[in-house]
Amino acid sequence: MSVLFSILAAVAVPHPPLIFPEVGHGREQTIEQTVKSYRQAMKFLASYKPDTVILVSPHTEVYADYFHVSGGFGSEGNFAAFGAPQVKVRVEYDHEFVTALELACSSQNFACGTKGERDPSLDHGSLIPLKFLNEVWTDYKVVRIGISGLSLSQHYKLGQIIRSVSEDLGRRMVFIASGDLSHRLLDDGPYGFAPEGPVFDARITKALDKGDFGDLLEFDPQFCEAAGECGHRSFVIMAGALDGKAVESKLLSYEGPFGVGYGVAEFAVKGSDESRRFGMQYAEKQKQKIAQRRAKEDIYVSFARKCVEAFVKTGKPLDFPDNLPEELLQNKAGVFVSLKMHGELRGCIGTIEPTSENIAREIWRNAVSACSKDPRFNPVQPEELDDIVYSVDVLTPARPVTDITELNPKVDGIIVQNGQRRGLLLPDLEGVDTIDQQIAIARQKAGIAPSEPVDMFSFQVKRHY
Repeated sequence: MSVLFSILAAVAVPHPPLIFPEVGHGREQTIEQTVKSYRQAMKFLASYKPDTVILVSPHTEVYADYFHVSGGFGSEGNFAAFGAPQVKVRVEYDHEFVTALELACSSQNFACGTKGERDPSLDHGSLIPLKFLNEVWTDYKVVRIGISGLSLSQHYKLGQIIRSVSEDLGRRMVFIASGDLSHRLLDDGPYGFAPEGPVFDARITKALDKGDFGDLLEFDPQFCEAAGECGHRSFVIMAGALDGKAVESKLLSYEGPFGVGYGVAEFAVKGSDESRRFGMQYAEKQKQKIAQRRAKEDIYVSFARKCVEAFVKTGKPLDFPDNLPEELLQNKAGVFVSLKMHGELRGCIGTIEPTSENIAREIWRNAVSACSKDPRFNPVQPEELDDIVYSVDVLTPARPVTDITELNPKVDGIIVQNGQRRGLLLPDLEGVDTIDQQIAIARQKAGIAPSEPVDMFSFQVKRHY
């Protein structure tokens, strides 16, 4: 099929329910520019007379390690949850495209498909853009996709697969990336204020306005979480779908009067542009960063990495070497081995107190457990090894805490214990700025309620990168 029939245009739009008078009851007038821009963006899409609309919403099914695509032949939804059941939308799904997408993902061992649907009805992140689109164009089918907890580069790759399928099927397609920006712009907003909120919105609206999709991949996950963002991952999937394309971009409007950022942007595809292979460029930069980091890693980290690599590749622990430094063989300590990939945790297992004859054995055992037995994650796969970075924390002996005001969350780790329940939090973690936060998270990990008494201990670590 001719690649002329592929993804022709895209828009990034917010999804505030109050944008409709039946829900807003006058408040929609406060975001008049957003309403105007929304209609302009949908007229822009309608001008391409699309056969199929790819719609990504962060409020449909979301899984930590899987992208969900709505199955079946169609769906409907309404705004009953917002007091306006009369506002409703029904759409027909592009079943052929969904089937082809699922097959393409399966052939690439990519975690995406129609399994795991819990609620087939249209979510508000889908309803709002479709309601606006229906004002100007109705002769289309929909492919509705959710985001996931996977890395930004995986979201980008999904966009690339979507584009490839669209070219194979010869559809006239447009893309709607549904998502608000920061939810933490004002003290009296629904989620309060965070200094990262306005910074996030300024950066992402600039990226959308300039079509700088490469920058979308560079956002730190902890920064995004602190900003309370909503649509970033939707935008990254859209960026992947436009990989290698010349794009004419325009930010139509930005408003945030209710403490939530609403941005509207449109993107017209104008041909090919090999300089815009942002996924490949990002992967190369990450590869260089990891190579530089590994060139500087000390024996603690290089040993942990070799333990993981050997186990993931062979299924068997690394033969214990006989040439390790004396400091690893003569000393005992609790040790945590942490794995990160694309800036996000990929596994972490450790021991509070030594359980082996020396630090080397502690690393040897915990490294294997971190890559294969952390219950929060699937086991690490061989194809992931090149993207993983490692750290090793060696703990000092724990001591009872008599005065929490003497503790510093950047220096001191914390252990809380009630009977057999025990929770630990390492020091100097991103987003943990106070000892109260540290204690609360440690309690949560142990399943200890805030009202329950605890024995408390502190420790320090020497962190090896």
